[in-house]
Amino acid sequence: MNCIVIYDIPSNRIRTKVADICLDYGLNRIQYSAFAGDLARTHQQELIQRAHKRLGKHEGRIFLYCVSEREWAQRLEVDQDGTANGVVAGEIAPAMPTRRKRLGAG
Repeated sequence: MNCIVIYDIPSNRIRTKVADICLDYGLNRIQYSAFAGDLARTHQQELIQRAHKRLGKHEGRIFLYCVSEREWAQRLEVDQDGTANGVVAGEIAPAMPTRRKRLGAG
């Protein structure tokens, strides 16, 4: 199942160890403290247990969210590598028209 792991860990040493655990399970880094990838339920449990053990008594929060295939297929994603070529996955709904108040108008 598609999973997203995010964490907020103040300790650089512990944060790096948790990142290594995510990489051990084949997850891809999507942001500094966020990983995504496909994990079987047993691997989800193992990963979160290992991360919790590594956290120990240190301050921090670790989340593992599972996303169904249907929902994952509907995700929106922009992946731009510094060139002008961005990739957008999923469908983007048309923007709803909005009324904006002009600055300085009372």
